[in-house]
Formats: sequence, C-alpha cells, structure tokens
Amino acid sequence: MSAPGTAGRLRALDVFRGATVALMILVNNPGSWSHLYPPLAHAPWHGMTPTDLVFPFFLFAVGNALALVLPAHAAAPAAAFWRHVARRTVLVFAIGVALHAFPFVRWDAAGTLVARDLEGLRILGVLQRIALAFGAAAALVWLLGRSPRRVLAAAAVLLLGYWAACRLLGGADPYSLEGYFGTALDRALLGPQHLYRGEGVPFDPEGLASTVPAIAQVLLGWWAGEVVRRARDAGAIDAELLSRLCLAAIAFGLLAWLWQLEFPLNKKIWSSSYVLATTSLALLALVAVLHLVEIRPRRGGGAPVPAAWARGCEWFGRNALFVFVLSGLVPRALALLRWSDGTGPAGEPRWITPLPWLWRTLFEPLGAAAGDPRLGSLVFALANLAVYALVARELDRRRIYVRV
Repeated sequence: MSAPGTAGRLRALDVFRGATVALMILVNNPGSWSHLYPPLAHAPWHGMTPTDLVFPFFLFAVGNALALVLPAHAAAPAAAFWRHVARRTVLVFAIGVALHAFPFVRWDAAGTLVARDLEGLRILGVLQRIALAFGAAAALVWLLGRSPRRVLAAAAVLLLGYWAACRLLGGADPYSLEGYFGTALDRALLGPQHLYRGEGVPFDPEGLASTVPAIAQVLLGWWAGEVVRRARDAGAIDAELLSRLCLAAIAFGLLAWLWQLEFPLNKKIWSSSYVLATTSLALLALVAVLHLVEIRPRRGGGAPVPAAWARGCEWFGRNALFVFVLSGLVPRALALLRWSDGTGPAGEPRWITPLPWLWRTLFEPLGAAAGDPRLGSLVFALANLAVYALVARELDRRRIYVRV
C-alpha cells in the first residue's frame, strides 16, 4: 500500500473510474434480485440498459489509466514493463478466481462448516476479464509503439475479426445462446462445470471468445486516455479537446448504430456493436467529467474538484480495485454468520444471515410502506454503497492506496 504521487494522475480520470466502480457496487448489491427497477437490470439477451454500461465503462477506464502509466515504463528497461504486466494480469486473475471460491467453506446439511467443493468452481468472471483485457491491451499498445493510429487499427481488427468468427463459426443463429460459437469454445476448453449457469445452461458472459472485443474496448480507452494525457502535458485541456472527443463519440455511435442492424447490441456476448456503442457513451461521460472537474473550476476560480459527488467518486477511483473486491468479499463472509429463523414445512431448521435479515427487517418494510418493493431494494443498495464510500473516504484520508 502506498500513496501515489500527483505525477501521472489526472483527477477527472479518477472521478470517472470511481463513478464507474460505485455504479458496479450499486447494481451488484440490491436488496432483492426479484425487485429491480428496469434500468438497474441487465438486458435479457439482445439490447442494452443503463446497467449494461457499467462494466464496459470500467474497461474503458482501465485503458485510460494505461495511457497515464505507460510513459513511465517507456523510460525503463522493456523487461520491467513485461514483468509489471504479467504480474498484474496474473494477480488480478487469481484474485477473481479466489473471490469465486471465497470463503472456502460452507455449511452442510448437518450444520457443520466443511471445505467448499472446488470441482464446480467458476474460472472466469469480471476480474478475470479485466485481467486478460488489460494484459493483452497493454502488450499490444507496447508492441505498436504507443501509436494512436496503430492502436485504433488494432481495435478495428479485433472487432471485425470477432464479428467474422461469430458469423463463420456460429450456428444457424450465431448470436443466440446456443448458436454463439464462444459457448462451445468455453465448454470445450474450461468444462461445463466451470462456467456460469445464470442462463440456465453452462454459458459464461465473461467467456474466452468474448474477451477479444473487450480487449478492443481497453484499446479504445487507451486511445482516449492518450489524447487527454497529451492535452494535459501541453496544458490544453480545453473546449477544443472536448470537441474532438465529442466528434469521436458521434463517429463511434454512428458506426455502432449501423453495425447493430446486423450484429445486435449484446453484453453477454460482448458484440462489436456493443463495444462501439458503450465506448461512444463512455467518451461523452468522460467529456462531461473533464468539463465539470478540469475546465469549469478554472473558469470560476473554484477548487479542482468542487462538488461533493466528484470528491466521493474520487475516493472510489483511487482505490477502485480494492473497494470493488471488498464489496464482493463482505457479503460472502457475512453469509457464514447465520442463526435460526424458525422451521420449514418438514420441520427442518430455517437459517437467516445478516444481509437478508437486514433487507427483511428494515428495507423490505420500507418498500411495502411505499407500495413499491423496488424502492426498498434500491434504498438497500444505496445504503450498502454508502458504507463502501465511507471505507473509500477513510482510505483516502489516510492516504492509503492499494495497488496490485
């Protein structure tokens, strides 16, 4: 743990990354998955909701951060860069797998804590995708000489190649759950028992094949971050920069609209049109943050981060990975604490754990009183987020920044 220096950092990118992490925690921790407002639920298959923007925005932010740290590596021996990338990729991937396995024990039917059976452990996931996409994107940017044009070309090749693979290797409906070629690939290479089962069949929304367009998403994030970094170094974070980014966002959005006519927007297979659409929106969000955090305060003579919301996002952004992992560890750890909640129909004991108890005791009645259980579920998620905001604030106050 260490306190980062100001060199190489840009507050707007910390705010953007932090807002994304905060949204990830919010949508991942509702009071009840049965009571969600439509914008807080993922699209069932094709299509896109606001929640479907969160993960690609984070990958875009990973690319932004890569643009800020690569110049420091450029002055060091190449071997040091490769060690850094390999170490970070392996470590983040391992943390993701460990998070799936945590807390490594479970309650059996006899009420005894026993070791978890890891034969069905899911291998891939959110952190694993972040690790693989970061590692591959960092390698490509380095090998392409940190050239924005070459990196954009590489992203285009990955998106077009993925589209071609879907068309040529897929079934009669190449964009369906069973027709998508990545489903068979993951089952063959990883085994059905190690895949996500939320779709009713072994299928991983963070699968190997769909990681290819996710790499392109990080490359596009690097391109945007590199444009901003060069502008910062030249003292030119201004209206002209924001105009250039807006034009790029419009171009990506138009391409996405055209492409989705054939290759639908789809988060679960991370379609190429989805990458372009979410990158377009991420660019617009980044423009808004740059204006509010970097440009507007200068015009008004205010502080660099004037608003409470921006400061809160900055707390999350400076410990993004740590706070996100913590938000996954805490519910799993608390689930080991349980107590009797009466008996079931056959006389078997019923157990309840802290978070479900909190939902049922405080937040479910709140939704019932308002006549909308979704409200109680949302307030639970917001209260949960507030707890992690306090943690992030305290870490920032103490200048503790956890780096992987």
